[in-house]
Amino acid sequence: MKDLPITLLRTFVTAARTLNLTQTAQLLHKAPSTISMQLNRLEECLDATLLERGQYGVRLTAAGKKLEEDARQLISLHDQIVGNYQHGTVKGTVRLGTHDQYATRVLTPILEAFVQSYPEANLEVFSDHRPQVLIDMLRDGKLDIILIEMPAQSEGGERLTHDELVWVCSQVHPVTQRIPLPLAVFPEGCYHRECAQSTLKAAGMDYRIAFGSQSRAGILSAVRAGIGVGVLPRSTVEPDMMVIESSLPKLPKTNTTLFVAEQVNEATQRLANTIRESARDGLLH
Repeated sequence: MKDLPITLLRTFVTAARTLNLTQTAQLLHKAPSTISMQLNRLEECLDATLLERGQYGVRLTAAGKKLEEDARQLISLHDQIVGNYQHGTVKGTVRLGTHDQYATRVLTPILEAFVQSYPEANLEVFSDHRPQVLIDMLRDGKLDIILIEMPAQSEGGERLTHDELVWVCSQVHPVTQRIPLPLAVFPEGCYHRECAQSTLKAAGMDYRIAFGSQSRAGILSAVRAGIGVGVLPRSTVEPDMMVIESSLPKLPKTNTTLFVAEQVNEATQRLANTIRESARDGLLH
């Protein structure tokens, strides 16, 4: 029986997520030929075809879909074991504040890896849709690190990724012709909501708040149901939603922004560095 090298499994998991070998190579900082070679070695180890390569990328076979789940579990256990020995001395509480759109999406695998790699650190996550509230909590010493969305031209924090806000609606329930325009947005204090309101007011367009929710899932459900138009970063738009490109005024550009308190423990610094590395690898979209 052949052993399964963790390196090959990590490459496979990345390829399974991107379904694009060129993008996989870029994320892992390897040559495309190296990625193909590693995937071929993994298929030889398992004596199974995991990916079907085509003109427009790759897709997982039935065996590949099963391995993706198993590989994630194995990598998770591997990192936990290594963390127990290599990072066991890194202790302390890490208080992270972030928006729901990060907490439920891109941060999930990052925080999972952090918890397993630093088992003696205590992670506490606080989610709030109001970026200014999180900034104030950081300044007041109630949070150690925050990851939020900021206007592209604003000051403060480390700008990790660039994006732009877009209007989205259901593909089967067009609502853009309704007057006043119904909006599905977060409650007051949310940057998305403020941008939508100020942009529509500047364009002289009437609107109303048709649906409000503190969760991204709630907003997406309302958009899918045709209750209202939503506002999302372009990189987070779901496949079953339609971006409104022309009938509504253009929304501003944004940055994913990291703030770290001045005096923090080593565990917090490790998480901040992990988030920075994830941004460089294109994993924060």
